[in-house]
Formats: sequence, C-alpha cells, structure tokens
Amino acid sequence: MQTLLDMLPDDSGIANLVVMASVFIPVALIAFFVMRAMRVRGTVKRRAAGIKNEELTSEGGGGSLRSSGMKAAQRLIERTTKHYSSMDNKSMKLLRQRLVQAGIFDARAVGFFFLTRGILAVALGALAFMLAPLTGKSGLQWPLVGIAGLLGYLLPSLVLDRMVATRRQEYRSGFPDMMDLLVVCADAGLGMSAAFERVGRELGVSYPNLSANIHMANLEIRAGRTMSEALDHFGDRLGLAEVRSFATLIQQSDELGSSITDALRVYSEDMRHRRLSTAEEKAYALPSKLAIPLMVCVFPVLFVVILLPVFVRIKMGAY
Repeated sequence: MQTLLDMLPDDSGIANLVVMASVFIPVALIAFFVMRAMRVRGTVKRRAAGIKNEELTSEGGGGSLRSSGMKAAQRLIERTTKHYSSMDNKSMKLLRQRLVQAGIFDARAVGFFFLTRGILAVALGALAFMLAPLTGKSGLQWPLVGIAGLLGYLLPSLVLDRMVATRRQEYRSGFPDMMDLLVVCADAGLGMSAAFERVGRELGVSYPNLSANIHMANLEIRAGRTMSEALDHFGDRLGLAEVRSFATLIQQSDELGSSITDALRVYSEDMRHRRLSTAEEKAYALPSKLAIPLMVCVFPVLFVVILLPVFVRIKMGAY
C-alpha cells in the first residue's frame, strides 16, 4: 500500500480516492457473495417446505383442518348425490326440472339441495331452541323449534321457486324479441340453425339467461341432435308454453314442407299480440287491485282530515 502511495503524485485527493477504492471493492465483493449465498439458501428452504407440505397433505396425516373439512364435505356431497341420483321417481324428475329452469345445471345440484334443506332445518331449529328461553314463556319453546325447523326445511324450495319465477319472467319478456329477430334472419336468407345462433349472440346483452339457453340449443344441434329435439329440450329448460308451441310449429313446418319463414312471421305477430294483451290485462286489473289499499290507507286519512275540524268545533261549543 505504501509503495502505491509513493508512486502517486503528492496530490492528497488522489491518494484518498485510491485508499477508499482499495477498501470498498473487497468489502462490496464479500457482501455480494454473502447475500447471494443467503438468497440461495432461503430459496432451498422455501422449496423444501413446499414439498413437505404437499407430502403431508397427500398423506392426510398432517394436513390442515381446512383441507380435512373440505374433503369431508366433498365426500358427503358425493354420497348424497349418488344416493339421490339413483332415485328416478316423479318428485325427483320434477326437482331436476325446477333446478334446470332456475339455471342450475350442476349434476350435484340435487345433493346440494337436500343437504342445504337438512342443514338449515337443524340450524334454525337449534337457534330457536337456544333463543326460546329469552321469551320468558317455557310453553313456547318446542312450538318455536318446530316452526323454525319447518321454515329451514321449506326455505330452499321457496328460494328455488323465486329463482324459477324470475328467470321465467325474463324468458317471457325476451321470447317475442327472439321471434322478431328470427323472422329478420329468416328473411335475410339464413337457415334455422344459423339464425338461431345469430339471435343468441344478439340477445346476450338484453337477456343473458335466454341467450345462454339458446347457445345450449345450438351446441345440441352441433352435437348431432335434430332441430326438433333441441327445441323440445329448449322448451323444457325455459318452462314456457309459448316455447313448446314454437317447437311444435317448427316440427310441423318441417314435416309438412311449408315455409318456415311464413310460420315464424305468423307466430311472431301472435306473440306481439299476446304480449300486448297481457299488458292490457294487467292495466285493466289495476283499479281492482288498488281498491283495498285505498280503503285501508287513503280513505281513513281523508275522513279524519275532513271530519276532525267539525268534531273539534262541536266539542268546543262553537256551534
């Protein structure tokens, strides 16, 4: 070091710079190699920990409580689905049809439905049993438990009926528009399957659920089913009498060799008239529906406003 300093000029700034460089470079190299070794070691530890967790989870002995619970729930759902899938009576067919009309196409939906019904019945019954002493009447404990359990048992069915009614309202509102678009596509020279696919894309924004069912019908046609079979399944999924009539119309037009375009135009006009008739029917029924709210809420207030000043004057001896 002294030899290097002697070789340099007597400029003190250059000498200090050489000293700092000779100290900084070895320290930086040592720190770099130490940090690199620590980083490699940390990566190896993380990989080893991940492999160990995967082995424990696959063995099932040291898995987490959450994974064990998920596996138990999955096994319970599979057994329930297997049990109810073997049943093919009238009530099971009706339940599967309701689930499809509600937009639930999962094969395990029946098992989920019965599991939810049982869990809700037990949970609400237990909750009512715990909260019943707060009422202060011991005789109401078991009736409350029974009512809560019955409510939990019926609640999934009520929710399912509500979902079916909501989707059916959307289908009923969008079906006349679908017929109008089919007439336009048929007049433009498209075939029935191509027109159906085009209409499904056009209705995706306004009526997404109806568009999804149309897409499923298109997939069935591509898979090899005839148009009549696909439209029959389409009507079963929607649950509307108008759609079943439409499927029958297409089938008869195909069998008899008549013009499908003319049949679609006539049926579309009929759909528009039917929708207008439904709107007029609701408008005509409005006065009779307003009679009870008027008698209960409005007329008593009017009587009080009109007669109260007269009653006050009579009481005060103004007359």
